[in-house]
Amino acid sequence: MKDTLQNIIQYTAGLGNIDLLKVTGTETTTVITALAEDKSVIVRGELRNPHAEFIGIFGMPNLGKLKTILSFDDYDENSEITITNTVREGVNTPEFVHFQTKNSDFINDYRLMSKNLVEDKIKDVTYKGTHWNVEFEPSVASILRLKKQAQANSDETTFTTKVDGTDLKVYFGDPSTHNGNFVFYSGITGALTKAQQWPVQVVINILNLPGDKIFKINDQGAAEITVDSGLATYSYLIPAHIK
Repeated sequence: MKDTLQNIIQYTAGLGNIDLLKVTGTETTTVITALAEDKSVIVRGELRNPHAEFIGIFGMPNLGKLKTILSFDDYDENSEITITNTVREGVNTPEFVHFQTKNSDFINDYRLMSKNLVEDKIKDVTYKGTHWNVEFEPSVASILRLKKQAQANSDETTFTTKVDGTDLKVYFGDPSTHNGNFVFYSGITGALTKAQQWPVQVVINILNLPGDKIFKINDQGAAEITVDSGLATYSYLIPAHIK
């Protein structure tokens, strides 16, 4: 349980702009969805193996508090970390994540959000633009170059992507002032007819996460980065920035 919760926290709250997520669990799937407070990214994650205690629909609010509790070394491999349930309208519903040391001398209860409340705050989003014009696996070197350009152009909150031949290029700034660009990926097989802008920090925070990554962009104004954490696969849908 602890590893699963830490993984979920790292790949959602770890972006820095998410403090609430929704869990939708059945016997066969456990899906996590979240929306950044500034609506800059939509997250959907699915555990590789469904969690037996994550049955139903509930929210995890105040993720910073949950992260703090999970960081306590008191809750080691001998501790009890479980979901406690209550009955609402005849349905068995998750209510708390219960933390208890082996000797029951250190206890925390992290309260979960009800189905009605979390569904009001996090709406299901179905993205219909399933055709991706370009798709590639960014290298460690390319990610590092993106970070370097972001540092050199720290006053820029967005960057622009364009396809030049078979190169996907990233541009920072404006030719009338300080600017920079680099080849993010060579060997693109698709094409982009539009130059689009993406939020710098959101993209970098996602690419900083450990795990294999696939980056996709389309002409309809969306990018998606998928990350395999080992325990789950997370998809980050990023709307193009509109000035």
